[in-house]
Amino acid sequence: MKKDFLKYQAQTSPYPLAIEIKKAKGSYIYDTNNKRYLDFIAGISANTLGHQHPKVIKAIKDQVDSYLHVMVYGEFIQKPQVELAKSMVKDLPENLQSVYLTNSGTEATEGALKLAKRITGRFEIISAKNAYHGNTQGAMSVCGKETQNSAFRPLIPGVKFIEFNNLSHLTKITNKTAAVILETIQGGAGFIEPQNDFLQKVKERCIEVGALLILDEIQSGIGRTGKFFGFENYNVFPDIIVAGKGLGGGMPIGAFISSYKHMQLLKENPKLGHITTFGGHPVIAAAGVATINEIRHTSIIHDVINKEKLFRKLLVHDKIIAVRGKGLMLAILLNDSNQVNEVILSAIEKGLLLFWLLFEPKAIRITPPLTISEDEIIKGCSIIIDLLDKLD
Repeated sequence: MKKDFLKYQAQTSPYPLAIEIKKAKGSYIYDTNNKRYLDFIAGISANTLGHQHPKVIKAIKDQVDSYLHVMVYGEFIQKPQVELAKSMVKDLPENLQSVYLTNSGTEATEGALKLAKRITGRFEIISAKNAYHGNTQGAMSVCGKETQNSAFRPLIPGVKFIEFNNLSHLTKITNKTAAVILETIQGGAGFIEPQNDFLQKVKERCIEVGALLILDEIQSGIGRTGKFFGFENYNVFPDIIVAGKGLGGGMPIGAFISSYKHMQLLKENPKLGHITTFGGHPVIAAAGVATINEIRHTSIIHDVINKEKLFRKLLVHDKIIAVRGKGLMLAILLNDSNQVNEVILSAIEKGLLLFWLLFEPKAIRITPPLTISEDEIIKGCSIIIDLLDKLD
């Protein structure tokens, strides 16, 4: 199987982990030798409720028994789509009540950027250095890491970059700017939180010049930071929200959210201003509804904060420079990338799955399912501390 995997399946990196998967359940993944791995990755923040959550599986099976894809998005009324859209905006203000469902976070980014241009009649977009918003060419255009972008230029013109948390850069937002797109918490850069009311001040500047604020909640949303959306931690509301990853409970999904008035602009002049065949797929939407219901009607979000405190209590070591992030979106910062590589690869042998971050080679990703137990946290952190003890 590994030989065929490497030969027939296009690869994303020179050195895939290549664990051959047999099954997954709860906080564990099992390989074909029945070795189990405690999952501190959650499919890169995607498996919000762990693997094979019974309510998500039931929702999928029930929907499969009714219908699969029946029509391109937006033409037929399909209950799972309507329920998912309604549940996503339950606690949002009036200017964030209309949802466009997509296949992925990067597609949602594309839609959000198009919508911002349509609303403002402007084309300049401002993003942050070391940002990551997806990998299609439009989304790459607002990713602030030239090593990722250079091989694929030219990308979309009219994009400028500011430094995340640098208030002096806000003057670059002008009356030529259609939108500022930011991750609520910078992911690939190392799980960097906004400081000194940065997001609030960006929003104020946007209002000043007539620009829009797009917040990328693809990783920080759906309960991962201890709030349903991460921006709720920072006393700010964007004009457009981008969501994905954890929204589908392990199924592929994305969404962008804005006001009813603004979303109407995508249906006329021209008609079909943004279209998708499989966006809002009923089976995936049903999984999303089940995921959100479980998050909203249990103690999961409240428990995230206590679980973060436990991680921070246990992850204390002289080789740990810092533990960045919020909730269960955490990154351990070490002295150098060699140490990171050694810990991640050695952890696999010990039955623990950790991973890297895109643009911060000295960081170890910890984004487990929100349903992870305290005993599992203790077990995983014990392995990490033991591996750090053995570093030179």
